[in-house]
Amino acid sequence: MITYQTDGTRMPGIKKRPTTAWIRSVAATYGKKVGDVNYIFCNDERILEVNREYLQHDYYTDIITFDYTEGDTISGDLFISLDTVKTNSEQFATEYDEELHRTIIHGILHLCGINDKGPGEREIMEAAENRALAMRVG
Repeated sequence: MITYQTDGTRMPGIKKRPTTAWIRSVAATYGKKVGDVNYIFCNDERILEVNREYLQHDYYTDIITFDYTEGDTISGDLFISLDTVKTNSEQFATEYDEELHRTIIHGILHLCGINDKGPGEREIMEAAENRALAMRVG
């Protein structure tokens, strides 16, 4: 089940049913089923708290993915800072809606096993994001 929650912010204007179907179809392209995936949309203050408490990082980020995947069933808690998504959309000159959906799928791609911290991995992640965005309807 995919859930969408908020913590200290308003729910973004996403269409939940088409977004859920899109997430499932992207996961399926990696041979994965969707288990319990919880999106928690928050603000910069909250994501900084999560980053400090659980990862010992003292900086803002757009998404933090806690991976509880077992076998071919992806599960996790995905914290998304809507403040940072907005900042990124301005910085990269992209539409907010596109940046939000890129961030939403970024976490799913992590749960599917794609990383973005090592040499050459960022380019692989970006290509996977672009393929996933191209699959989005609505």
